[in-house]
Parts: sequence; C-alpha cells; structure tokens
Amino acid sequence: MELDLIVSELHGEDPTDLAKEAESLGYDGLWLTELWGENAVVQLTEMAIATEDIGLGTAIVNVYSRSPAVLAMTANSLERASDGRFVLGTGVSTKKVIEDLHGESFDRPVRRAHETIELVRKFTAGDGDRVRYDGELIDVADFPALEADVPIYHAGLGPANRRVVGRLCDGWIPHNIPFSGLEEAFETVAEAARERDRDPDEITVAPYVPTAASEDRELARETMRQHVAYYVGSGEGYRKAVATKYEDTAERIANAWRNGARDEATGMVTDEMVDDLGVAGTPETVRNRLRKVAEETIIDRPIVVVPEPATADLREETIREAAPERF
Repeated sequence: MELDLIVSELHGEDPTDLAKEAESLGYDGLWLTELWGENAVVQLTEMAIATEDIGLGTAIVNVYSRSPAVLAMTANSLERASDGRFVLGTGVSTKKVIEDLHGESFDRPVRRAHETIELVRKFTAGDGDRVRYDGELIDVADFPALEADVPIYHAGLGPANRRVVGRLCDGWIPHNIPFSGLEEAFETVAEAARERDRDPDEITVAPYVPTAASEDRELARETMRQHVAYYVGSGEGYRKAVATKYEDTAERIANAWRNGARDEATGMVTDEMVDDLGVAGTPETVRNRLRKVAEETIIDRPIVVVPEPATADLREETIREAAPERF
C-alpha cells in the first residue's frame, strides 16, 4: 500500500529532519501545505537535497499568489532538485486567504484554476514551441516552453473544480469529502476526462486522510471531532463537501461554530462522521482502518494528515504509528 504524509508549514522546525524521518519510516511521499509564515517551495528544496527516494509535493499552493510562469519555474526547479520526485499540487484556497492575505480578488476561482493549470502545462511541455495563450483571465505571448515533466494534482472539491481535474490533471486531492462519497464525486472527474479523451483510470485519487493514533483512544477521536468541526465551521467549501453525506448535521455544526459555540459544534460530530471523514483510534485500529480505506475505496494514494488540534505528542505518535514500516 502506498502511503504518504502531509505536514503543515514548519515553523521553527528543520525541514530536513522531518524529511529524513518520513523517509526512514517508509512513507512514499511527503507533502507540504502553504498558508502563512513559511515558503513551501524553499522547504521542499531543502528536503529534496537531504533525501534520496521519498516523493515530494505541494498540497497545496494556491493559483493566485504565484503566476503560471512562476509555478512553471517552480516545477522545473524542484523537478531538477529532487531528481524527478516532485508533484505540483494546486488549489484555489479560500476568499479569506486570497483577498485578506494576498490582496488579490478571489475572482472566478474555477476559471483561474483551469487557466493556470493549462498554462503551466504549456510552459513545461518542452516541445520547442513558444507559448502563446489567450485566456479569459490570463494572456501570455512568445516565451519558450521549459522541459519539466511534473505531474499536476488539483484539490477540487465542488463539481466545477472537479471537472478541472478531469480535463487537465494527473491527480485529485480531495479534502473533507466523506470516504463513502468519493466514488460518486469522482464520477464528475471521470466524465470530464472522457470528454477530453483522457482515461479516468490514469488520474490518481490522493485525498487528505485525517489521522489520529493514540493508545488513548478517546483523545484521538475527540481530536478528530475538533478537526471536523473546525473545517465545517470555517470554510463553506468544506461544509458543502461534508454535506454531500451529512447535510443537516453539517449545517448545524457550521451554525454553532460561527456563533462561537465551538464545544457544542464539536459535540455534534458523530462517530459515523469521524469514521467517514478520517481515521482515529488506537494505533492498531488506525493501521487496520488505513488498510481498509486503501483497499475498499477508490483511493490510490492516501495522504495521512494529523488533525490541526493535535498535541505535539499526538502528532509524533500518529506519524510514527501510521508509518508504512508498522504495517
């Protein structure tokens, strides 16, 4: 079973130490998020130099704060630094991040994603042609393509964004779509792929799999409840993803969270939701659940993510106990 690990931005931690640890534990890939504080590209470069085999990726960089040309150069440089181990993971992020942090207009995010990914493809085609692109949002002209064979994954949640995956991408990074609903959600990806004469089976399904492993079972599951409540309450796209299976409960959680009743919102997250949106429990239970999720769903490449509310001890225990070497 292929198993990857994703970590949030490393504030004050040595990225090379984490990369070496993940590689020694047998993880197949290591992905970095990027929001505010640390540059994922710089950290991944350090990791690429310090490791030999582990795959490296961004999950995700947004399609607003870097131009398509900068993303293409980033892919080119990291592909070289990692000897071909890099995957470019993109997403639209949120209106809050794009407008209040980056000072950009969160304008037509799906179209922005489509044009950015399509243009990065052209910029990295290495076919000798000079790139010209006349889009609805982005125009470029008369620069040669780089030669960088980098897979592109996209974190599309809504149907329109999932169609971007099907039309253009090598992989799909869903987040907060229940495991039981992934196959149905992927059908939108597959339909868009077939419309472009692409084989849907060649699109890798690589979701975030929130994971909490502890001998203290209740601590692990309570941490997962907090994680689910936070995402449902703080992001409309995430609420809608969860609502594909748990519409009424997701709405109640979101309302409670937004009204400041965060403990109440956390308490509304049911055991069924915990098990359909993540993997939490004792180390043995977590390993069995990860194996089952990989074998019984359409997931090709599960990406273990430790829930944000986790303590440092729970984070370390989860990374260690969910590692491929323990299977």
